[in-house]
Amino acid sequence: MSQREQYSVRIKVRHYELDTLGHLNHAVYHQYGEVARLEWFNDACEGKGFADKNIAPVLLETRVKFRRELREGDTVDVTLDVTFGDGKTFEMYSEIRKLDGTVAAEIECVLGLMDLERRKLVRNPKEQFVEAGFSI
Repeated sequence: MSQREQYSVRIKVRHYELDTLGHLNHAVYHQYGEVARLEWFNDACEGKGFADKNIAPVLLETRVKFRRELREGDTVDVTLDVTFGDGKTFEMYSEIRKLDGTVAAEIECVLGLMDLERRKLVRNPKEQFVEAGFSI
């Protein structure tokens, strides 16, 4: 994704997502990151995706760094960048940004692709993405 425009999803903070202090509940930041990841998986696939490969992405680790509070009515853009290295895992990095550009949170995730029959991670996830028709 580094050679093209960064992927982004726009979300509006809803009143029922707030905690007792009146700002976005900590768990909802994770949900916003998940929305961006799922939308990316849908939008980045130019082929059939993983439907006929019997594999699926699995979240292995996630960490949120809270930078600024979000309140009811705020609208945010949740960005997503995917990086691949060696091994069975890959990383997804997101920023939750207010429309003025202020970073409200950073989300770092480690994921893998699981063979749904063997219940094991598959090797070389980048190759699997390319073979499945993903634009990465």
